[in-house]
Amino acid sequence: MSLAASDFSPLAAKAPSRAKDARASAVASGSMAEDAGSPARVVVVMAAFALIYGLIALRLVDLGLSEETPASAYIGAQQAILASRPDLVDRNGELLATDIKAPSVYAEPRKIVDVDEAIDKLSSVLPELGSDAMRKRLESNAGFIWLKREITPLQREAIHRLGIPGIGFLTENRRFYPGGPTAGHIVGIANVDEQGIAGLEKYIDGQGIADLQRFGFATDQALKPVKLSMDLRVQHVVRDELTKAMERYRAIATIGIILNVHTGEVMAMSSLPDYDPNDPAEALKPENLNRATVGVYEMGSVFKSFSIAMGLDSGKVTLDSTFDATTPIRIGGFTIHDFHGTRRVLSIPEIFLHSSNIGTAKMTIAVGIDRQQEFFKRIGLLDKVDTELPEVAAPLLPRKWSEITAMTASYGHGLSVSPMQTAVAGAALVNGGLLIEPTFFPRTEADAAKVAKRVISKRVSDMMRYLFRLNAVEGSGRNARVAGYMVGGKTGTADKVVNGRYAHDKRRNSFLAAFPMDDPQYLVLVTIDEPKPEEGKIYATAGMNAAPTVSRIIARVAPMLGVAPHFTGDSDTTLVSY
Repeated sequence: MSLAASDFSPLAAKAPSRAKDARASAVASGSMAEDAGSPARVVVVMAAFALIYGLIALRLVDLGLSEETPASAYIGAQQAILASRPDLVDRNGELLATDIKAPSVYAEPRKIVDVDEAIDKLSSVLPELGSDAMRKRLESNAGFIWLKREITPLQREAIHRLGIPGIGFLTENRRFYPGGPTAGHIVGIANVDEQGIAGLEKYIDGQGIADLQRFGFATDQALKPVKLSMDLRVQHVVRDELTKAMERYRAIATIGIILNVHTGEVMAMSSLPDYDPNDPAEALKPENLNRATVGVYEMGSVFKSFSIAMGLDSGKVTLDSTFDATTPIRIGGFTIHDFHGTRRVLSIPEIFLHSSNIGTAKMTIAVGIDRQQEFFKRIGLLDKVDTELPEVAAPLLPRKWSEITAMTASYGHGLSVSPMQTAVAGAALVNGGLLIEPTFFPRTEADAAKVAKRVISKRVSDMMRYLFRLNAVEGSGRNARVAGYMVGGKTGTADKVVNGRYAHDKRRNSFLAAFPMDDPQYLVLVTIDEPKPEEGKIYATAGMNAAPTVSRIIARVAPMLGVAPHFTGDSDTTLVSY
């Protein structure tokens, strides 16, 4: 509504007469002399207000320079509550990570009457608060300090009953992992401030969650669950069998991976020892690192799979080709020999079946050193594997790719890669020849086809399926067979390097397998670090521990993955055509 000047005309007409009356009254009372001093009073009043506001400003500065003001603490807590993270679920919707509300306790040191009494009472509930460092903090002039983030409801109630002035509580979001250590290395960890610091928790921060948190959009209602490719049931089986294998073979560590060979989806991945993400301090222990992607190792005779695939791919070698494995190879002061030597000429299937180092090395030289290096790079063994998991290590490559390097690399020595790299390359050998980057998120075969790279022909892949199956029927992989399923694979027993030399009493055993070999769907890799012989046995080779562990895993997970058994004919000994 607009107001015109005429609306105020009655007041304007009366103003002169009122002023004249007031002046006359002042003269009559002798107050004109006092009027002369009124400007001084105005100055005094203004100075007083200026002083008051100045003190307020100084106080605000003082609070701003203190450890943390109560106001900023409440703002920070509000942001923590708003900064929710999306739930993480497995491919079937099973909960892997979620936010729950947890109380945190804080102090306002200026309001604490007796610091000694406060310390004594607080330490009766939370002993760690009885330290000298905490005493100094409570004796400070800070407006606000955190005493402990994320306490239990019982601890909150106990502290509340103490009735200590200057102690309060704020409710924050806390990350909770219902499965504990079951999938710790995959899911990762979020810290007390709801920031992902490891695993897929860290990855999703880099995909925009951190920005949503920063601008206040990451609320419980706004974020949809993030689905992973992992099957929690399969993950549990893998971890359970690895745990049993560690006990059975008295090993120091175990690793297990299951991949969908047509999509690259990681169905399960476990590395023991592991940690419970509900206790982040455990993740800092060196022995709990994720060996599946961070560890790089010489994988031993598993590499003969890649070497023979290289030979077949080159066209210079066929399954009928033969190489003389009668005597060891002596080169550059080194001797290459076979663990169980046949001391005769071997065909390619026999080299694979008997895991001949001599035959594999001679075949590699016949194909060519440059061809080997090119093939290993093509199949992804010379570069860091590309995946969403932040914790991934690059392979350790030879400084010089000489003739002896080529020979030893052909059977998995002198070249260290991660188990995940080995699994991804192995999948390409059996899926028709396509190298597919692994993923921890759901992916269809159509989407996989867009990122897949052909590295070998289907014909070579078929021949490798035949060799894998042959090894499970007649070779070192016999202990991996599962009734009703056509399992195939390759063993690898690699001596570990200790003080720069190979130690023959410390080995890292692996079994690279796929099933069913007539139409491969899934790849399984198991690695056992420093296994000991079972009671009553002499050897602790991969065929005696890694292979049977794979068998137990497949027997349990195949039905979960929808792979039906076939009992027509003798499926345990049936070979596949190529």
